[in-house]
Amino acid sequence: MSAKGHRDTRPALLAEAFTLPALYYTDPERFHGELEAIHYRSWLCVGRGEELPAEGSYFVRAIGEASMIVLRNGDGQLSAFHNACRHRGTLLCKEEQGCLPGRIQCSYHAWTYDLDGKLLGAPHMDKVEGFREADYPLLRVRTAEWDGHVFINLAEKPIPFQEHLAGLDRKFRPWRMEELRRVERRIYEVKANWKLIIQNYSECLHCPVAHPLFNKFSHYLSGDNEPPGSSYLGGRMDLRDGVKTLTLDGQSNRRCFASLDADDRRRVYYYAVLPNLLLNLHPDYMLTSILWPRAVNRTQVVCEWHFHAGEIARPDFDPKGAIEFWDMTNRQDWELSELAQAGISSRGYRPGPYSHREELLHAFDRWIVQQLGHQEPARE
Repeated sequence: MSAKGHRDTRPALLAEAFTLPALYYTDPERFHGELEAIHYRSWLCVGRGEELPAEGSYFVRAIGEASMIVLRNGDGQLSAFHNACRHRGTLLCKEEQGCLPGRIQCSYHAWTYDLDGKLLGAPHMDKVEGFREADYPLLRVRTAEWDGHVFINLAEKPIPFQEHLAGLDRKFRPWRMEELRRVERRIYEVKANWKLIIQNYSECLHCPVAHPLFNKFSHYLSGDNEPPGSSYLGGRMDLRDGVKTLTLDGQSNRRCFASLDADDRRRVYYYAVLPNLLLNLHPDYMLTSILWPRAVNRTQVVCEWHFHAGEIARPDFDPKGAIEFWDMTNRQDWELSELAQAGISSRGYRPGPYSHREELLHAFDRWIVQQLGHQEPARE
C-alpha cells in the first residue's frame, strides 16, 4: 500500500527509462522537424463547432508555417482551407474570426472564392491563354468533428480520423460533450517547449508540493493510468470523500452529467489527445487546453471551460469556482514547465531516470522518437 492507503498497482519501469536529451527541448532545428513530422501530419484540435454557428462563420488557426481558415459552408458543413490566395499567395483572412458574406475575397487583387473554395472570379485573367478558374480552387485541409471538437489535418493522406481517436469516442460518450457550451476562454503564453507541458500534465507526483489545494480534493496517488494508446495518454483520479468536483471549495450546485455512472461521478479524467489537446472531464464540466507550439521554448495554451447548456440556463449558475481553481492550477503548472525549460537549457542538465509512476512520460518520449524516425537516443 502506498501513501494513505492508496494501492500502488503500477508495474515496475526498467532502469533504462531516462528523460530525453536536451536537444529535444532546445534545438530550433529539431523543433521544426517535429512540426514537419508530427503537427503537419497529425489530426490537430482547433476549437469547437459552436464557434461556427452560421453560414460563413470562420476562424483562423496558425501553426508553424501554416495558416488555415476553418468555416461553416452553405450546407452547414465544416470546411477548411489554406489561408492563401491562389493568385500570388496573399493571406485571405486577416482577422482571427468573423463571418464571411457568402464568399472569400482577396484584398489584394480581388480573386473571389465561394465557401467551398471554388474560384468564382479572377479579374484580368480573361486574356490569359489556357487559364481556367476551375483549376485554381483554394487548397483544402481535411476536417473532422468529434462530439463538438473540431479537428484538421494538413497531410495529403492522413490516417482515418476514427483510427486517430482509437476508441476515445466510445470511452467518453457518456459525457455527451457536444451538448456542452463554452463559458470562459483564457490564453496563456508559456515559455516552455510543448512537450514539457504535456509531460507535466501526464503525472501528479508534483501535486502535493505544487498544487496543495488540488491534492486536498483529489489525492495524488488516487486513480490509475490507462495503457498508452497510439495517439493518446491518459488516466483518471478520484475525488476525496465530501468533494463534489474541482472548484475552489470542492463544492458545486451543478448536477452531474446525466449519463455518467456512479463511479464516474466520483472521478476526473485527464487525457492528452496527441499532439495538442488536453482534455479534463469532470462530473459536471469539461476543461480543454489546446497547445500551439510557437517556438522551441514557447507555447500558446488556449484553455476553455465548458458546461451543460441546461446548467448555464439556470439563474443560479456560477462557474467562477471551477474557472478560478484551474486558472490557479494552470499557472502553477506553467511556472513548473518554464523552470523545467530553463533547467534543461542549462549546461548542467543530464537525462535523469523516470520513476515507475511516470510511465506515461516515458511512453510519450518513445512516441516522439518514433514519430521523428529516430533511434532511441543515447544519454547525452
